[in-house]
Amino acid sequence: MLASATALGAMSLVAPLFAQSTGLRTGTNTNADRPFASTRTALEQIADAPVYQPTSEGALPDDSQSSSDAAANSSSIFDDTNPSDPFANTTPDLRTTPATPATPADPAQPSGSQAGRAATAATAEGQEGTSGEAITALPAERQLRLTTDPVDLGRNERAIAVDERRRTFEETPYAPVGLRAGKFLLFPTLEQGITATNNADSSSDGKSAVLSETTLRVSATSDWSRHSANLSGFGTYRKTISGDEVETLYGGLNSGLQLDLANAYTLNATANYLVTPESATSPVQIEGTLDEPIRQTIDGSLGLSKNFGPLQLTGTGRIELDIYGDADLSTGGTISQKDRNSTLAAFVLRTGWELSPALTPFVEAEIGKRFYDNKVDSAGYRRSGIRSGIRGGLEIDIAEKWTGEISAGWIAENFDDDRLRTLSGASFDADLIWSPMRGTTVALNGNTTVEGTTSPGESGSVLYSAALSATRELRANLTGNASVGLGMRDFKDLDSREIIWNTEASLTYWFNRYAGLTGRARYEQISSDLQSRDMDAASVFVGIKLQR
Repeated sequence: MLASATALGAMSLVAPLFAQSTGLRTGTNTNADRPFASTRTALEQIADAPVYQPTSEGALPDDSQSSSDAAANSSSIFDDTNPSDPFANTTPDLRTTPATPATPADPAQPSGSQAGRAATAATAEGQEGTSGEAITALPAERQLRLTTDPVDLGRNERAIAVDERRRTFEETPYAPVGLRAGKFLLFPTLEQGITATNNADSSSDGKSAVLSETTLRVSATSDWSRHSANLSGFGTYRKTISGDEVETLYGGLNSGLQLDLANAYTLNATANYLVTPESATSPVQIEGTLDEPIRQTIDGSLGLSKNFGPLQLTGTGRIELDIYGDADLSTGGTISQKDRNSTLAAFVLRTGWELSPALTPFVEAEIGKRFYDNKVDSAGYRRSGIRSGIRGGLEIDIAEKWTGEISAGWIAENFDDDRLRTLSGASFDADLIWSPMRGTTVALNGNTTVEGTTSPGESGSVLYSAALSATRELRANLTGNASVGLGMRDFKDLDSREIIWNTEASLTYWFNRYAGLTGRARYEQISSDLQSRDMDAASVFVGIKLQR
């Protein structure tokens, strides 16, 4: 009896050491080859657990590690935890006692959780040199439980139907699509409607009328890879339906061209044309006319610019022609306005310094000559003279927020006739666009104009004008616009001034991309120190707008 007990105790001590020294595998698939089949049964139970989640990175031993290296670098679950007790239980309770992993476990993971039990099983197998074999020996569905991220378990993602229609988001679904014409993209717009006004001809004694108003607008933008060009034009026809008899036709054309030349030179060219009837806003008023005389303005410019680091140099030559038509009198006959026809030729030199890509302050100087068609007018005055000016300003280019420029300075025109005083004054010019938020655009425009006259002994006037407008996309198919304009004319020789202001609000509702309903209301007023210059006009327009 004593000998038998001694033999059994010796075998329990020698068996684990023998297994380690000989490299015996304890994770085979048959219980006959392993004396401790209870350990395999526990692993199978753990593999059947519903969820597996490693406690931390490295919880599963590296598959590439050999069985001998694993046995040398880690302790076995079969190690004798109490050598003094020959009958100690060498098979730990895997359900409650976690094995010591090769790398530190995540302290946030409870050892009794499903993930903790799974990590224990993987570590126990890895310590006997079966790092990759214990898991891969299991059936496929059991391997999935031990290798799948628990976040992905139970996820049922929806598959896209084969015949599903893909929807695309369009930011501006009611914007015009345009027409392709070679390398240009054209955008035509036609507006037809009815205007009701209390002052059909915008004169100091105008009468009410209902007018048919048609406006055609066309803009074109180039699609070149290097250079750029743009063209825009409009034409408006107004005809009385009832009330004060009026029939007018006016329009304009604007164009621009930019060429990128060699050695970082840039060539800019513009050409503009405007034909419009004169109204009460004209500095020269002729009494007793049947209708407003026609005024034509033609101007163009050609400039060359070059950047030397932050230094910017630009030289621009420009020419401007003013042509005035004869006035038909109510008493019969006509009055020639050829004395007012003139041509201005000027050269502008600008120097700028780029503080940053967004801000460039500049200074520019202007020198030129104004030529009148009649060297001596009907009153005996020689009105040709020298034009000069100097301005300082700031160019702004903050992407998608601010673009344009603003400047201030002094402008003057003297005359060849010493009897006429120099026509001069401060100048203010602006061309700014601000976008405070998507779908909203605010524009500020201002300019200073030197206006001549044919009145004997008078030099003329200086007109300061500014306009502030805001456009807002209230909805995808509803656009609103509001604007206010202010002008001040300074008659230098008469010590008189007049204020011109106007306001307008409009709405356009688009039925689809090509047709919409538009309406606007406008009010304009002139308050002058001079007799028979006051005027006010209110009008309402409703019509259909077509675009492509």
